[in-house]
Amino acid sequence: MSVSERLPLEFIARMRRQLGEETEDFLASYEREACLGIRINTGKISAGEAMEKLPFALRPVPWTSNGFYVEAPDAPVSRHPWYYAGLYYIQEPSAMLPASLLPIVPGERVLDLCAAPGGKATELVSRLQGSGLLVANDVSASRAKALVKNLAVWGAANVCVTAETPERLCEAFGCFFDKILVDAPCSGEGMFRKDSSLIPSWMEKGPEAYAPLQKEILSWAVRMLKPGGLLLYSTCTFSEEEDEAIIADALERFPELTLVPVKKTDGAVPGRGLEACVRLYPHRVEGEGHFAALLHKHAAECLNKNEPWESERNIPGGKRKKNRNAPSGRNEGSRENTGQIPDEVRAFLNRFRRSQNTDGAADEKKKDDATGNALETFRYEQIGEQCLLVPPFALPGGLRYLRTGVRIGSLKRGRFEPSQELAMLPEASCFDTILNLEKEDERVVRYLKGETLSLKAEEADRLKEGWVLVCVDGHGLGWGKYANGNLKNKYYPGWRLQ
Repeated sequence: MSVSERLPLEFIARMRRQLGEETEDFLASYEREACLGIRINTGKISAGEAMEKLPFALRPVPWTSNGFYVEAPDAPVSRHPWYYAGLYYIQEPSAMLPASLLPIVPGERVLDLCAAPGGKATELVSRLQGSGLLVANDVSASRAKALVKNLAVWGAANVCVTAETPERLCEAFGCFFDKILVDAPCSGEGMFRKDSSLIPSWMEKGPEAYAPLQKEILSWAVRMLKPGGLLLYSTCTFSEEEDEAIIADALERFPELTLVPVKKTDGAVPGRGLEACVRLYPHRVEGEGHFAALLHKHAAECLNKNEPWESERNIPGGKRKKNRNAPSGRNEGSRENTGQIPDEVRAFLNRFRRSQNTDGAADEKKKDDATGNALETFRYEQIGEQCLLVPPFALPGGLRYLRTGVRIGSLKRGRFEPSQELAMLPEASCFDTILNLEKEDERVVRYLKGETLSLKAEEADRLKEGWVLVCVDGHGLGWGKYANGNLKNKYYPGWRLQ
């Protein structure tokens, strides 16, 4: 049975009222294949270079500069080495719209409130360009684990991942964020073609089950938005009850909000009754269904101005008060250093200081700075054996943090072991001992499967014993340890190619 034949009659009747004479075209779109898309990690490679060198036929997605349609739906995009190096993210093209509509300025504090599995979060952190802070949250800790992995593969450093309710985040952060993205949980009507398993859930619950939750989530998000800030609300559903009605309700309840018109590319249509919003329909664009609205918060006193914790820590490297509600994973019960990097860790980080130019003075300056590049202002913290570099922002206690900054490795009996996260940073290409493999080299796949690698004579002559960064086409994949002509595989077991 085709997807169009499985669509609920109630849904079809409502779409006839919504679309009128376009309904038949809309229903016919369900007989076409869903689009396959990838979004390029511009922190590691330019969109132009990726388009030129990837072996897939690519065509630009009109609403974002670094998104592409993959012309062959069965292309092995999830098995290409560049995917494992974090050079692109596999994402449905319409799902690229919300993050593209939220204007991010480097240095800002950004919240992705319903972030898992990370498609939108990876784009938001890219546009921060290594500065500012992204808080990526999902109420489900299990879903947030996928978020942690995807941000790590992407090479994101200035990020923390939380698994909390919006209410708890608001209580902790207060009026803190410059920009907020709320890609709200919804009935999923816009994804019926891509994932027909959503249809039974829709028949059981319907849009009316989600609207109260969407209103609640959005109300907490408004309270966390600083005056002058922007909030992007989006769903992947066609239901006005979950889209325009939610925005109209927010505008009525929060008079400090106004609706900002967004640019509409070919095929996009205005919202129903709220023309500043945007809708994507699968019969009008190459993609699934989506809705987005951009809200501006005018200057007004914060409804929940609760940032006393910001004064508790001078940033960077100042004194820190004892916090009985310290975040999980960064608790005060174990040894913790702030700003004091152990010699063993500093020595390893200094190996990233290889200059990219011939300016000897600049090279010496970099050698004096243990963390360099985008991590220059980060703060060192150690929890037991775990070593972290944390963005220079105070974070409130009492929240369930799954990640803060970058876990750079572990210090065991005076020996530093680098982490998989550290290998994925764009800065990793500056490590002083690298085995760089071309994507066609069969050893790339062997490495991703966790196998020990044999080296060519010229490679062995160039390497020194100890930690080696394994790269594909100049981009970090993970670590290996070299001895006696072989490279012992240290690629993270949970990420291995199956």
